[in-house]
Amino acid sequence: MTPSPTAVRNDWTRAEILALFSQSFNDLLFQAQTVHRMHFDANEVQVSTLCSIKTGACPEDCAYCPQSARYDTGLEREKLMAVEKVIDEARAAKASGATRFCMGAAWRSPKGKDMPYVTDMVKQVKALGLETCMTLGMLDEGQAQTLAEAGLDYYNHNLDTSPEYYGDIITTRTYQDRLDTLGNVRAAGMKVCCGGIVGMGEQADDRAGLLQQLANLPEHPESVPINMLVRVEGTPLANEADLDPFDFIRTVAVARILMPRSHVRLSAGREEMNEQMQALAFLAGANSIFYGEKLLTTPNPEANKDMQLFSRLGIRPESREVAHTEGETEAQLAASLEAVHNDQFFYNAAR
Repeated sequence: MTPSPTAVRNDWTRAEILALFSQSFNDLLFQAQTVHRMHFDANEVQVSTLCSIKTGACPEDCAYCPQSARYDTGLEREKLMAVEKVIDEARAAKASGATRFCMGAAWRSPKGKDMPYVTDMVKQVKALGLETCMTLGMLDEGQAQTLAEAGLDYYNHNLDTSPEYYGDIITTRTYQDRLDTLGNVRAAGMKVCCGGIVGMGEQADDRAGLLQQLANLPEHPESVPINMLVRVEGTPLANEADLDPFDFIRTVAVARILMPRSHVRLSAGREEMNEQMQALAFLAGANSIFYGEKLLTTPNPEANKDMQLFSRLGIRPESREVAHTEGETEAQLAASLEAVHNDQFFYNAAR
């Protein structure tokens, strides 16, 4: 029996999820779009910008990652970005229409000496009226609490793949390590951004297994990034075969059905997707994107192309209630909100 599209569940079986994957493509997309419309405006997409605040030299061995110190990918290592530069990037993101600013550091976990800098970044980005998100590796209880007290809205920590396939991709931290970090983030009161990567040589059962883990967390992640592998020369997955685009769209659709109230985000790999594939992903229930020319260290469609596509599809960026920027008048705030709502603003910016 097909589960009710109104149900929000945390007890999905692998067999149920595989049954969703095996539906006809049209039936699956119809079900996903039906669920999507029950919880979201079908023509709004949340727009985020991602900034790498510390690049390269990560000690982990994630087989897909150009930032691992174990692989020679030609990536230039950079130290932690100065707070002032991060705030400049956040201002530019807001001016381009982003409502969430995500900051990523290539760490196994943050060190004590780094915490004052990252918490300052959080406070100053929030003062601009943006939602804040960080991905800094594993967090213990104290680190999670410190970030929460600084006002961090979201913490990203992906599961990457199924528990069964995980050891083929990463050996330097366990699946339980990742689940523990998610538990610490929840306990501190922050929202969770957690998803995975498809196209790493996994089987359909592994994609089902990843989504099962996400959907059966005590609370669904508020944001679920679905990444398509970006093959980088020098990493172990550089020569991995292409993923069938329909398998990617099926993954998005099943994620939408399993986690009906979550934002499902198109993340890494959009550079390899044509406009038709992205449009299908929105139809399948994706309602969040990373916006800008680079996603950490890998290419992302140019911002003006995204806005042109939005205009052609009749999609508008999702807005949010914005805190007043220091010194910002009511009139300036109203003008800023009007710009975010105004499709023509984005169309003109794309020309």
